[in-house]
Amino acid sequence: MKVENNKMVSLIYELREYDSNGRIIEALNEARPLKFIYGTGRLLPVFESNISSLKTGDLFRFALKSEMAYGDKREEMIINVPVAVFETEGKINEDICRVGNEVPMTDSEGNPLTGIINEITDTYVRMDFNHPMAGLDLFFSGKIVEIREATEKELAATLNSCVGCGSDEHSGCSGNCG
Repeated sequence: MKVENNKMVSLIYELREYDSNGRIIEALNEARPLKFIYGTGRLLPVFESNISSLKTGDLFRFALKSEMAYGDKREEMIINVPVAVFETEGKINEDICRVGNEVPMTDSEGNPLTGIINEITDTYVRMDFNHPMAGLDLFFSGKIVEIREATEKELAATLNSCVGCGSDEHSGCSGNCG
């Protein structure tokens, strides 16, 4: 069987910054492989195109320039949020509001997004809403562990769920549904 649309794919990989000698960003092993239904839009399209038609046991190695992955860092995605947003009863919630913390937020239309706190002043909290890997060239090396037919339940869960569930029922999601 080969990697193609609506197949459940399990793979392991090592993700590095820039090239095969770069800093390791993430590593998944056979005890915790990435499982997803190919072709459902849950992964970067260029990632999927690089593993298309591979078979169980096949190895892969490829680089993605930042513009093909998560894009360049965009200055307009770094904004000042009023400090009052982080206050409870007039005091800053220090469990949430600290430099380096990732904070789930929503935009003005209710869409979920995550920002990293870069700076805290008396009047604002400077947050970066760029993807954490924006601006990075990426290098993947890995292996296809398993390919099988996706069940009707898996297909329905993936196609009817929001992007980002992260639960086993929604294989291929990559964040938080709320």
